[in-house]
Amino acid sequence: MTGIFPGGVAVSDLEVYDWEAADGCRSGSPHLHTASSEGYVVIAGSGAVQTLSAAGFDEQPLTPGDVVWFSPGAVHRLINHSDLRLLVVMSNAGLPEAGDAVLTFPTEVLDDPDAYAVAVALPAGEGRAAAARARRDLALEGFTVLRAGGAEALARFHERAVRLVRPRTAQWRAQWETTVVAETARVDAQLTALAAGEPGLMSAASVTRIAPTSPERSYGMCGRLHTWQWAAAPPRDSEASA
Repeated sequence: MTGIFPGGVAVSDLEVYDWEAADGCRSGSPHLHTASSEGYVVIAGSGAVQTLSAAGFDEQPLTPGDVVWFSPGAVHRLINHSDLRLLVVMSNAGLPEAGDAVLTFPTEVLDDPDAYAVAVALPAGEGRAAAARARRDLALEGFTVLRAGGAEALARFHERAVRLVRPRTAQWRAQWETTVVAETARVDAQLTALAAGEPGLMSAASVTRIAPTSPERSYGMCGRLHTWQWAAAPPRDSEASA
């Protein structure tokens, strides 16, 4: 047993927020990931995803069966037209839930790590929903400016995102090495064993069942989440992805 989900990924079950934003759309918080790719598998409802990348602004419809994913640096914002629900697949064994995401807050917040930490955090208990909605609205303010600014504005946002996450990269590398790198090494060793005509890890085959993190959905960046407590993942913090 490796202790992590196949391929070194993590998954969550997301119900996208239906809170109406200033532009009339019901949406989650626009953000990007600095080191990890993230994928969406649409399992119910309908909506869209708005993106900002090297290709500029784009909006794609989402209906059940659609699959779309983003490489690091692509800003994405989910739009909920009707009960949009997704299976979110995240690379790097849950690294996106360890602070890999940066929300598109206004520049004065992005330029102040302390202000960013305050803006991104959610209180425990009562008031959490209101704080998540305020966080979404603040991110949308920055997203609107970012979208109007084109490629130059996106490049500056990338620079600010790097400054914010740089202090965490040593911790992320340690997590990556003990999960994704270790899983890759395990597969390499198994292929070597198979090539030699040996069963390798097959003789220690096992089945793993992972418990939910909580029976209730938590407040993520894009909506309400069901997550699972992966055996090798670090504790989840207030910057949970999706």
